[in-house]
Amino acid sequence: MSDLRTLMTGIVFGESLRWHDGRLWFADWARQEIIAVDLDGKSEVMLRPPGDGGFGPVCIDWLPDGRLLLVSGATRSVVRQEPDGTLVTHADLSRAFDVQQWNEIAVDSRANAYLNNIAFDFAGGDQRGNFPGGEFRPGLVALATPDGAVRQVADGFGFPNGMAVTPDDSTLIVAESYAHVLTAFDITPDGSLANRRVWAHLGDAAAPDGICLDAEGAIWYADVPNHHCVRVHEGGDVLQTVDTGLGCFSCALGGSDGRTLLMVVADWSKGPEMFTGDPTGRILALDVPVPAPPGAPSTEAAGL
Repeated sequence: MSDLRTLMTGIVFGESLRWHDGRLWFADWARQEIIAVDLDGKSEVMLRPPGDGGFGPVCIDWLPDGRLLLVSGATRSVVRQEPDGTLVTHADLSRAFDVQQWNEIAVDSRANAYLNNIAFDFAGGDQRGNFPGGEFRPGLVALATPDGAVRQVADGFGFPNGMAVTPDDSTLIVAESYAHVLTAFDITPDGSLANRRVWAHLGDAAAPDGICLDAEGAIWYADVPNHHCVRVHEGGDVLQTVDTGLGCFSCALGGSDGRTLLMVVADWSKGPEMFTGDPTGRILALDVPVPAPPGAPSTEAAGL
């Protein structure tokens, strides 16, 4: 696609794209860094998560008051960054769950944080089994409430990955990479999940990873093995497909008007060698007609 442009290179394994405060924030899981980059390509390491520094999921989102939440796979906790930059434990996941592979996070406007857990060791494996990791087990979704209490709210996921909460806090949508679907739940007043349903069947070849919503209620999903990012309506109708050339891990809508689709890609075909050779990861950008939802961080300044 001729309008597709490269914003940043030199990333090893980028994930968890979020537009915040005029920049794209993301995690480089291999380097254990949280990085912010503007649309001119100027980047900055914002923080390094606590823990032993080894490879592991590190995903981010923000509380309504602007404090950063970070899922730390190394410490099995949700960490909160205070205004002075200090990091404190927001929720201890190790006491409530005997599982280690914590992955994505999505926060609603009530400061409820939804977290998912893959529930098996996927490290070294890809989404088609070319480099098998541990034996598959169904994943789960947990809720961390503003007071730090944690409880399970759903289970039985085929590799839960990207998540998104609708702007009205009514629905949580979860990408299931191994089940090839986007799954939706109603969010109840206490934050629990109900009325589980398939939001979209994506086809047996699809492997949805990171996702983001737009202002028309459609979802963009990143797809690693198929090297693309796809926009779909509820029900699964495909509206647009962006060929990314490399495995696409996560996506977000950003820019001053919310109409820049941002994607992180890397050469996943190398398997474990992708972490030891020259970094193949990069951030791609594409202008799209439908912006981020009203009220999203990317649209607040534009008044959309």
